[in-house]
Amino acid sequence: MKKIYIAGPMTGLPEFNKPAFYAKADELRKEGFIVLNPAVLPEGLEHHEYMDICLPMVQVADAIYMLFGWENSKGATMEHEYAFDIELPIIYQC
Repeated sequence: MKKIYIAGPMTGLPEFNKPAFYAKADELRKEGFIVLNPAVLPEGLEHHEYMDICLPMVQVADAIYMLFGWENSKGATMEHEYAFDIELPIIYQC
């Protein structure tokens, strides 16, 4: 089973955009993926602490899924750049 990491905007959005992350995670699980979902992390960490957790999650994934609006997110942009650098397949929400 392939592992997929979900990346997207969270900061400043209602409910930290968690409903979008959870909905996509459910869809991807139904397609047979093991989902690595940063929306399950606790609130209250510093941005760099989230990145310390999330970039290793990207590293172990077989692909990364970019939610709408990822381009406007500092963290998702970092995750995208890292995925590109390690030559992970990148899937964009359409």
